[in-house]
Amino acid sequence: MIVSLFPVNAIWVNSYGFGIGEMPDVLAERPQDHGANTARKLIEHFSDKHLPTLARLGLLNTVYPVNSVMQRSQAANWGKSMLGHEGCDTFMGHQEIMGTKPRAPLQAPFSTYIEKIEAGLIAAGYQVNRIYRDALALLEVNSCVVIGDNLEAELGQVYNITANLNLISFDDVVKIGRVVRKYNDAGRNIAFGGLIDSMDDIYSAIETKPDKNGNIAFIGVNAPRSGTYNNGFKVIHLGYGVDPSTQVPHCLNQVGIKTFLYGKVADIVENEHGVSYPGVVDTDTLFDLLLRDVVRKDNAFFCLNVQETDLSGHQQNAGRYWNTLERADAGLSKILDAMSISDLLIVMADHGNDPFIGHSLHTREMVPILLFSHELKGLELGVRDTLSDVGASVAKFFNAPMPEFGSPIKI
Repeated sequence: MIVSLFPVNAIWVNSYGFGIGEMPDVLAERPQDHGANTARKLIEHFSDKHLPTLARLGLLNTVYPVNSVMQRSQAANWGKSMLGHEGCDTFMGHQEIMGTKPRAPLQAPFSTYIEKIEAGLIAAGYQVNRIYRDALALLEVNSCVVIGDNLEAELGQVYNITANLNLISFDDVVKIGRVVRKYNDAGRNIAFGGLIDSMDDIYSAIETKPDKNGNIAFIGVNAPRSGTYNNGFKVIHLGYGVDPSTQVPHCLNQVGIKTFLYGKVADIVENEHGVSYPGVVDTDTLFDLLLRDVVRKDNAFFCLNVQETDLSGHQQNAGRYWNTLERADAGLSKILDAMSISDLLIVMADHGNDPFIGHSLHTREMVPILLFSHELKGLELGVRDTLSDVGASVAKFFNAPMPEFGSPIKI
């Protein structure tokens, strides 16, 4: 994200799921994440490899000391941020970055709404069946879509609509997702799918999970195990309970600044007056789109989300994660070369997703804030209390109204 004292381009790049160490409250709130440090573990696992652009931006500074051929950068402008929202959910993290004040999320297993969702789907003309495991039920729609709890995010906060895109178009999956969205109050519903060989791949990935008291309460499809991420993956995130009029894109629009959203951030942040590229997952394609627009546009705010890092964390696939970082590093290098003397860039994340932690969920970690300008050198930005400080900074430096939450970073 470019943050500037003048009305020039602003760019934010979010390396999704790239944390730098567990939050102070992990032992109390998420003991399964104790010891998480996505960046440090990856850097040390691939200690002989380089990420030259991220190192230049100060990544090593945020996890020092660390065993790596890469070194800290004395010229980097860097800091860290806590998570202001509970848990480590993607939807809540992005809303926080955009200036929404974090609130306690609804936590209710899919079983809470299954009857309402089932009735709504039947009323909309769909064929609906129940699939049972451990006395809990999922919904199957038209023999090609399965609906239940999201097992990779905070349990009870997100419901998944998982589809075999060899049997149904993604547009039709989205229609099913919008029906589901009408009949539940969970913070996020995710409609997605991939080109998989058979529905058996989805059925065999159905799992149940216990609640904090050890009682089996959640049922869903283990998305990484289902294979839906591997080929032809498409996704849309359907949110609930967020007022977009209090967020950065709306604030910037009031002073004539257009917002461009790329990738997953375009799936989950409302951008009525800007330009969005939803459903784009491939890292190289995302940076190509961003570079094209940065070169052509002035007085704009650009937000890009690197999603493949997070998908790799869910798969516990360190090799794929590092490969994605290398591709993002190359993309960032091109963006730096295209920046004007007045531009500023912020690279950050919204939570962790440690591929070595031993589970496929997000990890509750602090995140890096790496700021680049051709004119600023060696600034330490400290530890921010909330991700919203980034959004507030963008609004301030464009002389726009402040979003609901956050304090601007002083540079």
